[in-house]
Amino acid sequence: MFGKIAQLFKSKEPLKEPLDLGLLGTDIHSHFIPGIDDGSKDMAMSLELLNGMASYGYKKVITTPHVMSDMYKNTPEIINEGCDKLRQAIEAADLDMKVECAAEYYLDMEFGDKVNRKELLTFGDNYVLFELPFTMEPPNMGEVIFEMQLSGFKPVLAHPERYGYWFNDFEKYEQLDAKGVLLQLNINSLTGHYGPEVKKIAERLIDNELITLLGSDCHHMGHIEGIDHARRFPYLHKLVNSGKLINKNL
Repeated sequence: MFGKIAQLFKSKEPLKEPLDLGLLGTDIHSHFIPGIDDGSKDMAMSLELLNGMASYGYKKVITTPHVMSDMYKNTPEIINEGCDKLRQAIEAADLDMKVECAAEYYLDMEFGDKVNRKELLTFGDNYVLFELPFTMEPPNMGEVIFEMQLSGFKPVLAHPERYGYWFNDFEKYEQLDAKGVLLQLNINSLTGHYGPEVKKIAERLIDNELITLLGSDCHHMGHIEGIDHARRFPYLHKLVNSGKLINKNL
């Protein structure tokens, strides 16, 4: 796996000195609670991942397990219990890392009901992280976003640069921004980890000052290795130094 990852990071771009990600303050998208989604498999792996994050300067993470009606049926109770156990393990390991939890909600048929019942885990100023299918834009996306805002939630769209159906419709990102939807970029998108087209869109979003939150979306050690490479990429430096990000306020 790591050989393939290394190939992705061969670049003609002039690389910079590694960025101290402590400048961000907080990572707001990750999968560190063990055994409840496709992220960390066990507590030992969670601690290894968090040690990696700490080595790059992070002091706090808001970890966000998947909530999907047909796959990861996580509830606030399951997530909070898992987060408590993770905090206990961190304390026992004497690791300098603060952990809070929210969720990454999949915009499926049950998500609207969760919004209406106000059964969402939020972070910061009532922010809700949600993701879309990778195959097509949900026909009810606009309606659900409106319902979130009507209910007092502030929608944050996870990794918009990865939705291929918008690659030739850049105005969609501008429309979402105009509607008050915050856009969260994945760090590893800037290295080509998800493909060259994703990298291109990620850079364009940064150039147009449309990114408000930066996340690791860390699932495994391959992502940790990728973040280390990303710290040298000019566009990550540009985004972190732009003054646009609100991670440090969380």
